[in-house]
Amino acid sequence: MLHVPILRLGRPYYSADTIELAHHADGSLVACVSQANSGLLARDIPRMDQTALERFSIRELIDLCRRAADLFLHGALPLGDPAGPRQTFDDYVRQLSATTGMPVSYCRANAAKIHRVMDEIEPVLRGLLRGLDFSILDRGWGEQDGRVLSFFREGRIFGAVLPSNSPGVHSLWIPAVALKAPIVLKPGREEPWSPLRIIAALAAAGAPREALGFYPTDHAGAAELLRCVDRAMLFGDASTTRAWADDPRIELHGPGYSKVVLGDDAAGHWERHIELIASSIAANGGRSCINASAVFTPRHGRALAEALARRLAGVAALPADDPRAEIAAFANPSVAEAIDAGIAAGLREPGAVDLTEQVRGSPRLVRRGRVTWLLPTIIWCERADHPLANREFLFPYAAVVECPAEEIPRRIGRSLVVSAITGDERLTRALMASAEVDRLNIGPIPTWQLSWDQPHEGNLFEHLYRQRAFQHAAVGA
Repeated sequence: MLHVPILRLGRPYYSADTIELAHHADGSLVACVSQANSGLLARDIPRMDQTALERFSIRELIDLCRRAADLFLHGALPLGDPAGPRQTFDDYVRQLSATTGMPVSYCRANAAKIHRVMDEIEPVLRGLLRGLDFSILDRGWGEQDGRVLSFFREGRIFGAVLPSNSPGVHSLWIPAVALKAPIVLKPGREEPWSPLRIIAALAAAGAPREALGFYPTDHAGAAELLRCVDRAMLFGDASTTRAWADDPRIELHGPGYSKVVLGDDAAGHWERHIELIASSIAANGGRSCINASAVFTPRHGRALAEALARRLAGVAALPADDPRAEIAAFANPSVAEAIDAGIAAGLREPGAVDLTEQVRGSPRLVRRGRVTWLLPTIIWCERADHPLANREFLFPYAAVVECPAEEIPRRIGRSLVVSAITGDERLTRALMASAEVDRLNIGPIPTWQLSWDQPHEGNLFEHLYRQRAFQHAAVGA
């Protein structure tokens, strides 16, 4: 059986404390993973070399990331220990699917996102830096457009507490390496594979191992990591992220509550947009914060909801290695059962109905042996304040709400992504003025279609660096 180590200051460390990762379908053991306790993190993070990446220019780190992209996709890389077993890309996909329940096809699609961000890291950085010349970060100061500019890195050590639900999110922390910040990663319990393979690819491409920390740990260890680093990303549900909401060092990535909005001008021909809306809800298994979890329309709401229900009710529970699989199995069945129970409780309040269950004629919760799935669910909500109108779950779920167009901007609430299918200038201006919308798409653009050269839930460069006032004059002889 594979043993995944901790990476302490870049060196593999095998702990006596381990957890076992089982195959979601047959229960066979896939790997054991060494666990770091909070004391280990408290000792190691202050000892990390904050300058380990300073000897590289930004341009050199861009080239390094591009080499790492190719290695990530094609290399046989160590699983943490250079003296240990090697992992091919196909091994990675198989192990990722086995422990998470994610369809193999989705594992490959998410890996492609990771590869793309590493391979196209230069335009990603240019978007984050908003045209700032890379040499200014290398030197610490410089002139651009006739102005003297100076920046310093506040994020001396960057940490990330990562999820298990979607490997594509790892593309969000990768630019930290190109921005010269040593990293400390806490992987999701069922998903050590992606961050470990990215680290292995970066090391093989020439990154100093001492700049790449990997610490599988529990909740106490995750909290210690966040306390010890200078800047961090935290992925989690609302209860997890709420505890760190007042800490400016931590960039929070919680539920997205992303939405599709139809204007008055588009509501009359909603049929044209069914595929786009269904894709926004169900792409990538519906597990991402950028999947739509609600649809707001000023007219024809019930008809739109029924059409979505018919479109998604045909999605079946299939094994992860079936190329037709469109939804992920739950590695922990109790999570699926709790979600199902929560939706059932919401449906007991008048004003909401599960239209997909009516079309299917069967429940959303499916059990076969050890494996549990939740089938896509479309809820018709008669009012915007129904408890199920603004919820997000780890499967394709969306509520459809009918609401006057002029009320939509204030009714939708906090939204990571809003795709507004409209040419209505008044609605567009109201959405653009809203502080509740993080990413705004105007026109028929699915919620999952991101432009990687634009910030996502914050700007990582601004999170890591701060501008200082700076003047320079030559010293006379």
